[in-house]
Amino acid sequence: MNALIPQKLSSRQYQILEHLLENRSGLSVDELAKALDISRTGVQQHFVALERDGYIRKSTLNKTAGRPVTIYVITDKGNNYFPKQYAWFSELILSDLLEEISPERFKAYMQKLGGKLADQLRGKFEGKNLNERVDELALIMTDLGFQVKVSLDPETESSNIQASNCIYHDLAQKHHQICEFDLALMSSLLDTGVEQLSCMAKGDCNCSFRIK
Repeated sequence: MNALIPQKLSSRQYQILEHLLENRSGLSVDELAKALDISRTGVQQHFVALERDGYIRKSTLNKTAGRPVTIYVITDKGNNYFPKQYAWFSELILSDLLEEISPERFKAYMQKLGGKLADQLRGKFEGKNLNERVDELALIMTDLGFQVKVSLDPETESSNIQASNCIYHDLAQKHHQICEFDLALMSSLLDTGVEQLSCMAKGDCNCSFRIK
């Protein structure tokens, strides 16, 4: 979970991934150079970066005559670079779940999920003091897709985390209990209480949290 947000690709690198997505068996340097109308050297330079970052990998195509040709295929990470829409499916699952259980149990379920994710990430926080934990949490939230800012409240001397976006805003508007996932995740990783001060799903300008 070190890179949940994919690195920004150049327009040419994006085109290369598009071609490899459409040709899942792979393409050679020459084939891509012809398709994109650029030099072999240009393609190879982009391949170096894309392969280094895990978006493509080398493979071989055994020709019936002559030497095997080196081709490149798109990886799962490369495939996941392209946007996907899961909100409708998540809404279907959550709505069905709420028909089966009470709102209180749904809230507890969100807290449970937040704790499970925290267990997977706990190793990053071992041996760190609270301030270091807050900084690490901000990095993880950024990886998850939040735009976050950490500040210090001069009156209470407590750290505040402010997110200017919500990665599941539409879902949270319909199911406010989803916010319990964030609170459980944050409090578990920081090993201290976290208070939510504002919530975009409830009409506020941002989501902000005070580290107690």
